[in-house]
Amino acid sequence: MAPKSSKFIERFRYDLLLGSIVAFYAFMVPYTKVEESFNVQAMHDILYHRQHIDNYDHLEFPGVVPRTFIGALFVSFLASPFVLIINLLHLPKIYGLLAVRIVLGCVVLSTLRFFRIQIRNKFGHQVEAFYIILTSIQFHLLFYATRPLPNILALCAVNMVYGYWLKGSSYAALSYLIFATIIFRCDMLLLLCPLGLEFLVIKSISFWGALKRCIGVALLCIGLTVFIDSILWKKLLWPEFHVFWFNSVLNRSSEWGTHPMHWYFTSALPRSLLAGYPLFLLGVFLDKRVLPFVLPVLCFILLYSKLPHKELRFIISSVPMFNLSAAIAANRIYNNRQKTFWKLLYLIMLGLLLISLGCTVITFLASYKNYSSGYALKELHRTGCLSNSDEQWVHIDTFSAMNGISRFCENDFPWRYSKEEDIPLHQLQLKNFTYLVNEHPVIDGFNCLFSISGFSRLRLQIGFPPILLVTEPKVFVHGYSGNMDLLQKNWPGC
Repeated sequence: MAPKSSKFIERFRYDLLLGSIVAFYAFMVPYTKVEESFNVQAMHDILYHRQHIDNYDHLEFPGVVPRTFIGALFVSFLASPFVLIINLLHLPKIYGLLAVRIVLGCVVLSTLRFFRIQIRNKFGHQVEAFYIILTSIQFHLLFYATRPLPNILALCAVNMVYGYWLKGSSYAALSYLIFATIIFRCDMLLLLCPLGLEFLVIKSISFWGALKRCIGVALLCIGLTVFIDSILWKKLLWPEFHVFWFNSVLNRSSEWGTHPMHWYFTSALPRSLLAGYPLFLLGVFLDKRVLPFVLPVLCFILLYSKLPHKELRFIISSVPMFNLSAAIAANRIYNNRQKTFWKLLYLIMLGLLLISLGCTVITFLASYKNYSSGYALKELHRTGCLSNSDEQWVHIDTFSAMNGISRFCENDFPWRYSKEEDIPLHQLQLKNFTYLVNEHPVIDGFNCLFSISGFSRLRLQIGFPPILLVTEPKVFVHGYSGNMDLLQKNWPGC
């Protein structure tokens, strides 16, 4: 038995390392934000409402643009046995959220494993090892791996693209990228175009062969998404076409903020790659094999930089490929560390890796404090249940619904929940709400029972630790002032 277990550990050691980090992030920060809300609510409704589509959350809160259910259906199907066990044990639904997130993380890591194996086959075991080291000490890729964003669902397909690209299977790479573009993220078209052009230039595909493959795969993908999403949205729909029209044609994504052209290169990539950023740039010069793989991904980011609204998650699919270039540079530095000039580079690289680890720890601590309304509702469930059996209505305002609360956070009777929007503060007391989870500290007709602090900013100081996380009250839980049973409890106050 011992040799078999050691062989298992030897074979899957990298997967166990990355998997343990992903699971740690998921369990330590179980709640989700507004960017993930569609797929989170969709997974909840698929698992708990099943065929009763009229009860699905998206029909009441459709969001700015429609998204596809295909990713949510796939993850929910894989997670359904675990959710069944959770229901049989009468555990809170928050465990169901952890189940779907861990399952999604496993899907992401399995596609990353496919890419990693091709790295080992093409560049060797040491490059593979450095690839894992760099990925492990970066925060965003593994933290986002369990978060059901459309970008992460697209990342699964893009990892397969990278794997087949290294393997030399150009048609398979194009097929996966078309799937990601049509189903999950229309912006993957900005990667598809330069990649397809490179394949044509190096003659790994023929024009007519690629055209036939692309049209065939595109029609299948369009048919799949239109069929499934039209049923669940109750209207004829191709979700990603709506997203493309909204973001690219109408350019309305800029309503959510804008950044300068250089932002991806001066902010997003340095934060996501950390030590991998200078190493990836160095790798392009140290190994001539790297440039053909990096160039289309760089073109993708350059083209995306034209869009005023920018977020790190939009380009997270570039991180695995840039890490490959960084791992090649790290391996070259390591192998030549006995030479005078390379020894200096080696020491600088070790320093950068340590700094990266420190940055990841700080970013994790900030993220841990960034889901205040989820913790507020959890604390309310723990202390706020009244002795009588009447329904207890909790109103969740827009800010709280965007910063940690989803349907997975809700409990069964006597708890009831409302996300009714646009209620003026002075009219909340006219509603039949027992509690409010709200961003405002004072509301007429209600007593503030307790508050939950969230991350505000970082502060530098002389001493240890040199960086402090500053928090401030973000979410306030109020109780109806006319409910004597409620007021008799020993609340900490605000």
